[in-house]
Amino acid sequence: MPDITTEDATIHVEVDGDGAPVTVFAHGLTNSRNELAAFTPFLAGTKVRFDFRGHGSSSVPDSGYRFADFARDLDAVAAAYGATRAVGTSLGAGAITNLIALEPDRFERIVFLLPAALDVPLADHRDFDRTAERLETLSKDQAIEAILTSPDRVEVYERAPWLREFDMLLWQDMNPQGVARAIREVVRDVAVQDRELLRRVTAPTLIITREGDRVHPAELGRVLAQIMPNAELIVMKGEEELMSAIPVLVGRVKAFLEGTDG
Repeated sequence: MPDITTEDATIHVEVDGDGAPVTVFAHGLTNSRNELAAFTPFLAGTKVRFDFRGHGSSSVPDSGYRFADFARDLDAVAAAYGATRAVGTSLGAGAITNLIALEPDRFERIVFLLPAALDVPLADHRDFDRTAERLETLSKDQAIEAILTSPDRVEVYERAPWLREFDMLLWQDMNPQGVARAIREVVRDVAVQDRELLRRVTAPTLIITREGDRVHPAELGRVLAQIMPNAELIVMKGEEELMSAIPVLVGRVKAFLEGTDG
């Protein structure tokens, strides 16, 4: 199937596997369909990865980068391929949240990886604004270099050198103009207007978060787990534990999505 065209965007899609079940993967802000590609070889059925508007190889509308807009991208792709399961990280988790708040039975199983948004705007978006400014004023290569050499990222790369190569791969597929527009709008938005709407979502939901993350606070994962009636929460102690546990978490997500987790 070709890319998905909606009323205001063309969404680039890539598909692995075939048959049921069909799982859609929604990436994080500034990233692309490649962010969650590590999961797809291990899952049965059809795995659908896509680029949100303004990201990767999707189109770049002049406006329309709020959670409701990203949720429409997700919904269009999921509907086109008949997805019954959804995995989202950060922005992708927020888009799923926006969608299921309105359609609580939209998916049969849901995975949130490092959710970042609910019904309160991000308190401090200065780092995101700096990233947007770099993308707007520097060349793509200069912007990527400035982002990857920022002190906070250098500190992370010292502990996990492989992560720098992974980030470089994601950023090379980045559309500077589109990502800057997305940052400017969505970091000031909320995923849902009323968190209580999520009490209607009865689908089994796996939430994975970590302590010490300003953008993806562990407390948000705890709130989601308390509200959603069939949610299971995994809280990692920090970034290092999360990184070292990735192989285990991939297996955990696979078992959860396939319903073999007990």
